[in-house]
Amino acid sequence: MQSSDIPQVLTVQAAAYRGSMQESEATLASRHELSPATCWVAVDAGTTNAAVAGYLLTHPWRMAAPPPLDTRLDALPDVPDCWYVHDMALAPRTRGAGVARQLYAAALASAQSLGLRASALVAVQQSQGFWARFGYAAMRDVSPQMAAKLAGYGDGAVFMTRLL
Repeated sequence: MQSSDIPQVLTVQAAAYRGSMQESEATLASRHELSPATCWVAVDAGTTNAAVAGYLLTHPWRMAAPPPLDTRLDALPDVPDCWYVHDMALAPRTRGAGVARQLYAAALASAQSLGLRASALVAVQQSQGFWARFGYAAMRDVSPQMAAKLAGYGDGAVFMTRLL
């Protein structure tokens, strides 16, 4: 991903998420600015304009403290303990074409090169099954603090983890 991709990332996000789940340009750009090596886009093959067809924003973070939804990050933690998958979204035209798997594989290789041993994410909009295909499992018992944070991600948000 390049910083110049952010406007097209916002377009893909708008097609993938309902209103309250859409994050600001500043939020998405902060993830890329802090960890460009772990943020990826997929572009339409065979086109001259290289339109963004999907994206994956990830960064090193702390397992027990996922960032609140739509919050700009100013810094990464000094001692991250996980690879945090912030967001993946695909343009409707790409669904079923393996784009998600390709984006995830590229980012996973990058995360593993950082020496991180675990990954975490918050599944939204009933996406737990999607993330389970990548090896994530829902955390059954979460702390009251985590439950409060999950509430900010909308109804049915689920904290999920996996080993790398």
